[in-house]
Amino acid sequence: MTKPFRFGVVAPLRTDLPTWRDRVRRVADSGYSTLLVPDFPQMQPAPGPMLATVAALTDLRVGTWVYASPLRPAWLTAWEAHSLSLVTEGRFEMGIGTGRPGIEDELRDKGMPPVPPPNERLAQMRETVRALRELDGPDRHTPVAMAVYGPKARALAAELADTVTFALGDQPRGEVERLARDFRTVGEVELALAVPVVGDDVAPHMAPPDTDPAALRAADAMTVLPDDPAAAIEEIQRRREEIGFSYFIFGADVADRFAPVVAELAGR
Repeated sequence: MTKPFRFGVVAPLRTDLPTWRDRVRRVADSGYSTLLVPDFPQMQPAPGPMLATVAALTDLRVGTWVYASPLRPAWLTAWEAHSLSLVTEGRFEMGIGTGRPGIEDELRDKGMPPVPPPNERLAQMRETVRALRELDGPDRHTPVAMAVYGPKARALAAELADTVTFALGDQPRGEVERLARDFRTVGEVELALAVPVVGDDVAPHMAPPDTDPAALRAADAMTVLPDDPAAAIEEIQRRREEIGFSYFIFGADVADRFAPVVAELAGR
């Protein structure tokens, strides 16, 4: 079954607070469904206070994109996620992954234990979701989005996640179609696509600063969209019809420019 479109914006705090709040309000007024923040300790405020602020300012859904599981004990991430679900009255979505490239250096700089091997990181994610479901109890279900790539991670996401995204770089369309194929048969799972590059603009905290937009276009990568609204609409529709993506996530710097795209496609 084809799921309806929805659109999110990753909006880290990189300006003064009033400017960021104004941006949040514009996102809410432009038809986006969700405002998301990354998990970059000491580069911005912690996700919880930022998302609670957004939920108080707007009617947007809010979420993490995504918690890096090695940064916290599983119970602590689950407790924060459950708390956000409560204070936002059910508008919080917990995004979680095993950690971005370079997280080893970040943990070392903070005096934390080294990043565990991949199997242990997947076990951390499983334990986080288990603890979250225990805290939620029978009357609450905090949606979980998992950022995955390898076969074991994809299997975990198929078992536990409400929304699945792939940790992509320059993988071509055919490779992404292969990753998504199994999830298209799981009717309840929503496939999300983070698009950090629009035209030549690279979203901070969504892709490395040395990302080459021209190389992504040459590879037919799914992490880039054209900046022309009509061409973007056509390509977004193609990606839903051919691959199954229905939830598209952009960087905040292009949110105003892509508002007509969202207005055209939202609700379809």
